[in-house]
Amino acid sequence: MKRGLLRGGHNIYGHRVGILMIEGRFPRPPGAIGNATSFSFPVVHYVVKGFSGSRTVRDLAALDPDSREFRKEIEPWLAGARYLEDQGCQAITTSCGFAALFQRHLLDVVNVPVFASSLMLVPFIAATLKKGRRVGVITAEALSLSLRHLQAAAIDPAGIHVVGMDGCTEFVATAWGDRATLDFAAAESEAVAAAKRLVDEAPDIGAVLLECSLLPPYAAAIQAEIHLPVFDFTHLVSLVHCACARTPFSGLL
Repeated sequence: MKRGLLRGGHNIYGHRVGILMIEGRFPRPPGAIGNATSFSFPVVHYVVKGFSGSRTVRDLAALDPDSREFRKEIEPWLAGARYLEDQGCQAITTSCGFAALFQRHLLDVVNVPVFASSLMLVPFIAATLKKGRRVGVITAEALSLSLRHLQAAAIDPAGIHVVGMDGCTEFVATAWGDRATLDFAAAESEAVAAAKRLVDEAPDIGAVLLECSLLPPYAAAIQAEIHLPVFDFTHLVSLVHCACARTPFSGLL
């Protein structure tokens, strides 16, 4: 740490990334973006009150992102972004890939970079794949992932294949029903089954993105089953943190 005159201005220190969180009481095991031990560095979580998974994913998707109604509806998210910036965050992300819909709205209210959605990784992943290979996306709910979400994340729909956790009993009970208990083995089994379905439906998949920030705890099991690169929300947060917390390299010439 540099010695000398230190400057303050906010209440907490030592962080670089702020995370806007969906409100929920369900368990978030290590790997989930709402578990502080998912990262080897400090982050600041801000819970957006009143915004469950259902309200964020389903209700907002029913509105026109260009409408005044949409702008009014997402004000708690915008207020949270302002708070995180005021607390010294040098970059902001969220806990929901569907937040791609209001990426540009968040940018309008803060002066730091915003990485609202894990879906933003898809163009990057796609650029690494051989021609003819697609990115597989496992999402919280395929029925709610619209063309608007893809366009907001600059995704070519022809370059992806999507499966959802739709109908997965354990996932639905926690992510949507906010049940306060989680059968980890059952949830992992559901996620692996979704990944198997993904590659069975689309053998041309070259890599996978787990859109939902509740799915990274099962990434290792998914990879062991399908033997492909598996990306998720934790990669986005780690990349952003690394860019905002550079340290000198050490080594020998």
